[in-house]
Amino acid sequence: MNNLIGNAPRHPGLWVDMNSQLKPSHQNTISTVSSCTQGKNELQALTPQLARLSQQGQWVVLISPPNIGYKQMLADAGVRMDRILLVHTKDEVEALWAMEKALTSGTSSAVISWTQSLDERDNRRLQIVAKNTQALGVVIEDANSHLPVTAHMHEDLGLQQACLFSSFH
Repeated sequence: MNNLIGNAPRHPGLWVDMNSQLKPSHQNTISTVSSCTQGKNELQALTPQLARLSQQGQWVVLISPPNIGYKQMLADAGVRMDRILLVHTKDEVEALWAMEKALTSGTSSAVISWTQSLDERDNRRLQIVAKNTQALGVVIEDANSHLPVTAHMHEDLGLQQACLFSSFH
């Protein structure tokens, strides 16, 4: 066995993969942000980067986005709308599965998923998946998910009513 190794370092931790050094380095992590605006402000902050990534010809994947006017927001930022892949899921498990698949497909430049909240196990699972991808990964958690459904409805109703009324002089 020693004859086969030759002059190579004997400890596997010292072996170097030359192919990985040639690839551009990304942080390879999934960013998780908590949002009180259903991700509207967070998506708005990402639009310049998404516009640049959409020009590369790969998919920008949106998983279970709420109705926050994201189509107009992305179009106004110059994102190529023919590169948007919209995925609707029935539950959190399916959303995480879709995110994993989109990140590891090799055809996505960005994957953004909306979810209630990630537990530690799911967060760790996504971080492991992120090590094998070059795509931007963002999970937008609903900061109000701990509130009862009726609180969401009253909060949304108040916002909707505020938008219906305007002052005129």
